[in-house]
Amino acid sequence: MVSKILIANRGEIALRIVRACKELGIPCVAVHSTADDNAMHVRMADEAICIGPPQSATSYLSIPAIISACNVTKADAVHPGYGFLSENADFAQVLEDHDITFIGPRSEHINLMGDKIAAKQTMASLGIDCVPGSDGPVADASQAAKIAGDIGYPVLIKAAAGGGGRGIKIARSAGEIDQAFATAAAEAMVAFGDDALYVEKYLQRPRHIEIQVFGDGAGKAVHLGERDCSLQRRHQKVFEETPSPCINDDTRHEIGSRCANAVAAISYSGAGTVEFLYEDGKFYFIEMNTRLQVEHPITESVYGVDLVHEQIRVAAGQPMSFVQEELCIRGHSIEVRINAESFPSFAACPGTVSAFHSPGGPGVRTDSALYSGYRIPPHYDSLIGKVIVHASDRRATLAKLNQALDELIVDGIDSTVELFQLLLNEPDILEGNYNIHWLEGWLSGK
Repeated sequence: MVSKILIANRGEIALRIVRACKELGIPCVAVHSTADDNAMHVRMADEAICIGPPQSATSYLSIPAIISACNVTKADAVHPGYGFLSENADFAQVLEDHDITFIGPRSEHINLMGDKIAAKQTMASLGIDCVPGSDGPVADASQAAKIAGDIGYPVLIKAAAGGGGRGIKIARSAGEIDQAFATAAAEAMVAFGDDALYVEKYLQRPRHIEIQVFGDGAGKAVHLGERDCSLQRRHQKVFEETPSPCINDDTRHEIGSRCANAVAAISYSGAGTVEFLYEDGKFYFIEMNTRLQVEHPITESVYGVDLVHEQIRVAAGQPMSFVQEELCIRGHSIEVRINAESFPSFAACPGTVSAFHSPGGPGVRTDSALYSGYRIPPHYDSLIGKVIVHASDRRATLAKLNQALDELIVDGIDSTVELFQLLLNEPDILEGNYNIHWLEGWLSGK
């Protein structure tokens, strides 16, 4: 095992990793900006060290600052959580160069899957179908228009180095290509420092289905079923569930096995998620996230595993603690993401939490770093918590979620709790009849 883990993140995911470290008996170090002096992960870790001012670029995204923190605290491993540096191949390589264990995949795999075009080409070579589109980056809007004409409108113009819904624009006709291309390129350069774009067919009514995979780095891998993440706003997931209401056991086994075999073929190590658009019974690969996902708790709920424990074990050179035959679904689980935002405007709402109470009871889990009196800083993502519920079937899980949301108290700021309370009254949600465009359409009437 590693002897000390530095957590290169903040908020609920940092606290999640602190708990895992303590359960495994491994000392942990919290890094933080000056804006997070009183954050819960800082208070709960065995050690804490300030790495810079509030701005992410000079704190949580500063590789030199994190390497220095490792040296000062003698941490021999780093868990990146999600976001920030979690999918930065250079960061993983620098850690390797300093003999610090990166709790995640090797830098070569982060680099491979971080390039969306290379990722599609790799997956296609491993037998995974991709969304129709360009084979590589397109040189300009004129080439994009030619490809769009071949595959048919509407199309997406997407950043090759993209993620998190940034650098993506829709062109519904030839007349919209120039503007979509220019806007996507500008957004991609700002977000990723890379304005390479590719073209992809815009599917009309797909669901967003992702497969959780886990590899041992030595040619063995398993899958832990699917998560349905189709309820999205501006390409950002807000509501996730497993198993999907539209996937049966045979389909789950078939696509899961294909994904596990694909990541095994490249000797992938640790947790990863293979993401698809699913329409008319067909899966189309869109990207692979080489990290822990925000929505990992619902997989943990139904499969009875701890993915963070497993990440640490495998990164430390130990074998996976389960094999495919031992992984089976038990019940149903749903997660909703609670943001510090006003509803229905979705304007960010940082401020002081005057009162906080998390829901409880059997099958209810709240991942949050909030506490009464905590001041939410304005410098970071607005996610303040996740409510995860687990029950015997989907109907019981929805009822449990409704109760949990009624019990949740977050006073002093606005939050998106009301969004989910309203959604739980919608017949389409209750019946599982939705796709990636459903929520945007529903919100347009608000």
